[in-house]
Amino acid sequence: VQNMAKSNASGVLVYSLPGNPIRDMNCVGDECNYPLNIPAAMVHEEVWVTLALQSGQWVNVSFQTTPSPNFFISIDQQGALAEMGWFLYPTFSFVNWQAQWFEFFAGLKTKLQSPAKVVSVFDKITMQGEKGAVATVDLPLDLWDFDTLELDLSLSCPSRRDSSCAQWDHTVQLFLCCDELSSFCNTELGRWITAFRRGIGHWLTDVSPLLPLLNRNRCTFTLKTVPWAMPWVASLSLRFSISNQTDDDGAKKRHPFRVMPLYSGGTFDKSYNKRYRPTKLPIPKSSKKVELYAVITGHGSDENGCGEFCVTSHHFLINSIYNNTLTFDSAGTALGCTARVKDGAVPNEHGTWLYGRGGWCDGLQVNPWRVDITKQLDLSEPESNTVLYFGLFDGLDPNPAQQPGYIVMSSFLIFYK
Repeated sequence: VQNMAKSNASGVLVYSLPGNPIRDMNCVGDECNYPLNIPAAMVHEEVWVTLALQSGQWVNVSFQTTPSPNFFISIDQQGALAEMGWFLYPTFSFVNWQAQWFEFFAGLKTKLQSPAKVVSVFDKITMQGEKGAVATVDLPLDLWDFDTLELDLSLSCPSRRDSSCAQWDHTVQLFLCCDELSSFCNTELGRWITAFRRGIGHWLTDVSPLLPLLNRNRCTFTLKTVPWAMPWVASLSLRFSISNQTDDDGAKKRHPFRVMPLYSGGTFDKSYNKRYRPTKLPIPKSSKKVELYAVITGHGSDENGCGEFCVTSHHFLINSIYNNTLTFDSAGTALGCTARVKDGAVPNEHGTWLYGRGGWCDGLQVNPWRVDITKQLDLSEPESNTVLYFGLFDGLDPNPAQQPGYIVMSSFLIFYK
């Protein structure tokens, strides 16, 4: 089809072979990254059309966009009716993705039945405007007894129908403040991306390494997105629990006791890496384990699609030797985010939800990236350790010619004992 377009064709018709069905005209691999500028279709061979062409007669062909029914309902495992969202093109893949999400949601409800001390922060509160949603809540007095903290967040719409949902995708962040005089006040505790006009998003995000930030029995939580976004109805609970897991060395799971801020993101241009310098890591003597914890997403679009649709890599270099790397290798792929439906990505959104992106998907939580770096450090000389961050595009410093994108990043070292 691309070759015919280069030859100034107005459209392309492909005949199926006699006795063969019409096949879906699809793309393969890198083909999917390039749009077609002329219409194309596969049709069954019609004898009279073939005869007319063979005799030199004109045959008129019309391509048109024909509206099709686009309201589909389904029945979930509990027998409840549910909307199925937008079928962007005619394929049963959209049915499959909705079924995958039902499986995810059934598993999520099972997880939410597990023992935990639950603290409700927001209960169906409207999140909109500069302020967002704000609540001050009392926390359990026995916080040190727990080693697991999960954020149970759902984002629904003003009414039960998806048609009432916000049309565009935006970043949602949860900020925490337990002491207004502390440098940790308004630290990001969680990050999500809203769906395109679907109100079924519900996620459980493990942020256990940040437990030391909840160092008071009364804390304020702020959930917000850009002030011009349409409203979302948010419900958020904190789930404190005790895990039965062990660390990699087989020892009982250790408890985080200190958080050290590292680097934040910024404009992804030629000066991006110039702002970062090696940072010394003063390691508390009681530390038995040290973990790198980062939440990183790419947004915006230059001529390379950076940072939303380009493959970027993010590097934390420990002691000038150990390069811990997070690469967004599915960014820009045609169906990258469909693979995340089983993890909770909202399917069949009313927008371009299918494409892979830089560390995130529409209608999904942003999972923290965690790396145990204990063996990369010299714990006998706690003042001698360093870390340096840098971000690359295609293995090089970014150097966009057009309006650059940007990286949103929270990164920490977590100390355990």
